[in-house]
Amino acid sequence: MQIVLNGQSKEIAEALTLEGLLKSLELETAHVAVELNKEIVTKTTFSSTSLKTGDEVEVVHFVGGG
Repeated sequence: MQIVLNGQSKEIAEALTLEGLLKSLELETAHVAVELNKEIVTKTTFSSTSLKTGDEVEVVHFVGGG
């Protein structure tokens, strides 16, 4: 199924959740913010939020440093 991830078209598996998408991208859920179709998604709902064809997902990954 096709979604838009950070402005780029991406093919993903059917019935993938936001948590599954983040795992496939090798991102820790504690270090990201996610917007789904222009709405912020809380971390507590990543595992229960299923993705659908055409969804627009923006993922911001926080990186520490000095």
